[in-house]
Amino acid sequence: MDYLVGDIGNTLIKICLINKNSKIAKEYNVETKKLLINNNLARFFIPILKKKISKKILFSSVAPRIYNKINRFLLKKKYKCIEIKNLPLKKIIKINIDDYKQLGSDRIANAISAFNLFKTDCLIVDFGTATTFDIVKKPGIYEGGVIAPGVWLSILNLNKSTGSLPKFDLKSNSKVYGKNTKDALNAGFLWGYQGLICNIIKKINLKFKIKFKIILTGGYAEIFAKSINNNSTIDKHITIKGIMFIYKNLIK
Repeated sequence: MDYLVGDIGNTLIKICLINKNSKIAKEYNVETKKLLINNNLARFFIPILKKKISKKILFSSVAPRIYNKINRFLLKKKYKCIEIKNLPLKKIIKINIDDYKQLGSDRIANAISAFNLFKTDCLIVDFGTATTFDIVKKPGIYEGGVIAPGVWLSILNLNKSTGSLPKFDLKSNSKVYGKNTKDALNAGFLWGYQGLICNIIKKINLKFKIKFKIILTGGYAEIFAKSINNNSTIDKHITIKGIMFIYKNLIK
């Protein structure tokens, strides 16, 4: 039987229909804020629930308000929502950090997914609302990570905090500097974040004396992939693949 898994983020919600061959058959994306509007939750979910799927739906969530709303809605439709941190994840990964409660579910899913796919020391860079770096070492130990400001959130905040700096779409073919405001902003964000990303990766490699396999995911992965060494892979579904792995191994 097919089943659903989902990643509930602060900016975007991704729901995926997984078929009997453990492949993503269909993907549904929606802005998180839209599902907080009356009736939008039903409009989004009812067409999905018309499909023949398992009554157990597994989520990673870093947005409790919308997760609770989705949970209440699905319960009324006779579906059971499960958040991955409510499962015994220690059966499939060791988590070596100070406070498990503070660790985002999406970051756990990323770590589980990366190690399951590559079976080696991995560093996952996720370009979401925040830009996160998560470290997983052989033989499957999550060691923590780094959280930096997200690219798009930084662009929005700069626009909101100034009277004349516009929002813009970040492009990879930037000049070293700009002769107009948008080109100057693009250069600043592109080279600034490239330096941030490469420096953090370098420091983590030096700390562990390991050359990690780099996995890039999220909206800006392709833009920054060119600036990272050849040991990198882009995987837009790394989080969903982690939730799928958890579902297959821990859902009864």
